[in-house]
Amino acid sequence: MGPLDGVKIIELAGIGPCPMCGMLLAELGATILRIERVQPVDIGVELPREHAFLHRSRPAITLDLKKDSGIAIVLKLCEQADALIEGLRPGVMERLGLGPEPCRRRNPSLVYGRVTGWGQSGPLSKTAGHDLNYIAITGALDAIGRKNQPPTPPLNLVGDYGGGALYLALGVLAALIESKHSGQGQVVDAAMVDGAASLMTAAYALQSAEISTGPRGTNILDSGAHFYDVYETSDARYIALAAIEPKFFAELRRLLDLDPESLPHSQEPTDWPVLKKKIETLIKTRTRDEWIAILEGSDACFAPVLTMKEAPFHAHNQARQTFIQRDGQWQPNASPRFSRTPSAVSNSTRITDRSTQAMLLDWGLDETDIALLLKNETASQSSPKGPVSDL
Repeated sequence: MGPLDGVKIIELAGIGPCPMCGMLLAELGATILRIERVQPVDIGVELPREHAFLHRSRPAITLDLKKDSGIAIVLKLCEQADALIEGLRPGVMERLGLGPEPCRRRNPSLVYGRVTGWGQSGPLSKTAGHDLNYIAITGALDAIGRKNQPPTPPLNLVGDYGGGALYLALGVLAALIESKHSGQGQVVDAAMVDGAASLMTAAYALQSAEISTGPRGTNILDSGAHFYDVYETSDARYIALAAIEPKFFAELRRLLDLDPESLPHSQEPTDWPVLKKKIETLIKTRTRDEWIAILEGSDACFAPVLTMKEAPFHAHNQARQTFIQRDGQWQPNASPRFSRTPSAVSNSTRITDRSTQAMLLDWGLDETDIALLLKNETASQSSPKGPVSDL
């Protein structure tokens, strides 16, 4: 029973940021009904449903939105909902008859959350794209990578999930709070390009102050500085050192058994390549686990670089239950934590036993209407079972 207990949200199935937003809100306690398409979008990558971790913690039904009866049921659900979230290309929901206006006519207090790459307006708004494209025009992609190397794609964390899912969740929650005072809902336009730019605020501040002005890979936080980088160990593994502050760097230097003259905490970029070479040479004299024994738990700002297979077994992650095991598979736990109304993963990605009829009854639909929907195959009797296209 998380802090959003009692909040009801409709999620129109999509890929990437929208399902992650739905997962986050569900694990904060919201009651979410995920509406799947009869034919999911094909992006060329099919994920077996039992591995679709972003779909966990809320039930799903399949509705045929090409039928008027399918549209009618979504509009009926809007009457019971506090919010609706969707991640389709601008104009698609309007063409279906499920844009903000018809939905909010049924429920003026409805918060209508939309997440897209380019946003609902602008010259690129209706063009296709993915995470890498959105972060490319914000300056984020150009800033990530090593010296004399091309920009490095940071998975799809910055655009889809950081700039998209999290900003959609933030916007929906802010609009829900406002609607409690005004009685009116509103549209939340969460663009991944805007969110990624917002995430770059501190980086733009460093540039403005002329602290980070060099090319990619030569600045304080992008692998340029000797005190903030990843180093290879003797067993071809890696450790991360981030001793930015002088006092933490002094502790690192002490544990490395080096004197201040041989390894100063210089803030001059011209000194960094030579100092970095000294650290590289030293770190390669021991294995990753040997460095763990020397540095972990100190104020040297150290961590081993773990693989995704290793991460769930690290002592700190285990103590905090940062990862949980469901159906024999490790996956990240719900976050953040609450002292009184805990967030939680409420179910796995396995197909729910609850029927479509039971779920729609919970949302206030009439038994007779539900029976008709099932009979004409507008709604499926059970949650969808095939592979999903979800990144």
